[in-house]
Order: sequence, then structure tokens, then C-alpha cells
Amino acid sequence: MFLSIILVIVAALPPLFLLIYVYSMDKIVPEPVPLIMWLIVLGAISAVIAFFLEGIGDGIIRFLASDQQPIIIVILTYLMVGAVEEGIKYIFLRVKTWKNPHFDYKFDGIVYAVAISMGFALFENVGFVINNGIVVAASRAVLAVPAHMSFSVVMGVLYSYSKFYRNRGREQTSRVCGILAWLLPVGMHGLYDTLATLQTTASTVLYICLVGALYVVGFGLINRESKHDMHL
Repeated sequence: MFLSIILVIVAALPPLFLLIYVYSMDKIVPEPVPLIMWLIVLGAISAVIAFFLEGIGDGIIRFLASDQQPIIIVILTYLMVGAVEEGIKYIFLRVKTWKNPHFDYKFDGIVYAVAISMGFALFENVGFVINNGIVVAASRAVLAVPAHMSFSVVMGVLYSYSKFYRNRGREQTSRVCGILAWLLPVGMHGLYDTLATLQTTASTVLYICLVGALYVVGFGLINRESKHDMHL
């Protein structure tokens, strides 16, 4: 029992640390803590929904074709992981925050998206760590969790731009930004999982390069958007 509690704490720390970091970068008007807590819960719920949907899709695809084929891996990682996980997170993000009066600055979209993503990552992380031990916790702390954050930062930036253009009557541009707020994280997530799953020499090298790029993109966007925050 004591060991399980320790594992849960270890699993929860990386996503919570990253969320606190992002929250601290919201310099103008910090978001209400109750709203952030709600988004974390919705992120965890989205992980449960994704788990069931991915299980159904995975079973169908593996029934139709051998899972040894690279094309099946790509389908699974892009459609059954990237599209499903980022899609559910985006739906919850939109439903909970789009009309919220506190969503009034561009950086808010990043905070909201990261809160949902870290709720998702926290739930997922706890499951992985309890089943696989402390070594998995260390690897996920420097690989999977920051990757989830980077996907959500890109989502949050484009989500805020969608609201920005909607407020200025540019409906078509707003819709494009909204679609990209889902599609770009799907592409990033799918590529991440594809390279992690293939486990060839080339894919391993590319995976390491991608992780480095995600760090640069994620933290770079956070710092840039924090410095150039503006009213929506």
C-alpha cells in the first residue's frame, strides 16, 4: 500500500510540475484555480474515454490485418491514438472554456489546453507507473509527459487565435485556426507514437530528435506567448 502511494505521487509530479510552470507564466490575469481543477478532471475523464475508444478501434484493425505491418502501426498511432486523444481533449477544451468570461487573453488558451492535457497525462502516467514501476516513471517524466505538454501548447496557441479572429468577425480564419488546433497536435502525437512504436535504429534516432524538437517548440511557444500576451 505504501509503495503504491509513493508510485502515484511520483507519477503525478511531472504533469503537475509542468502545469504549475505554465500557470506561472500567465502574467497578466491568472486563471481561476477552480476552473483549472475542472480542466484537470476533464483531462482525466478524456483519458478514460480514449482508453475505451482506442480499445475498440485497436481490436477492429487488428482483426482485419496483421499488426506486424508498418501501415497498421501508422493507422493505430494516428487514427486510434493521435486523432482520438487530441480530439477528445479538444472537445472538452472547447465546451468548457470557449464561452467562459475568463477566456479573455491569448495565453489563457495555452493554460486551458495544458491543464486538460496534464490531467490526461496524470491519469495515464499513474496507470503506467503502477503497472510497470519506477523506471517507467523516470522515462515518462522526460519523454511522454513533456511531449503531451508540447502537443497541448500548440493546440492552445491556435485555439486562442481562433477566439481572437472570431472576436474580430473573421469567421473563416477562426474556423481554420480551430481545425488546425486539433489537426497539428494529431500530427505531432501520431508521429511521436509511430517513432516510439517502430523500434528500428532509424526510428529511434528520429524519435530522439523529435523529443528534442518538442522541448524547443513547447517551451519556446510558452515563453514567446507569455511575453507577447494580449487581450482577445
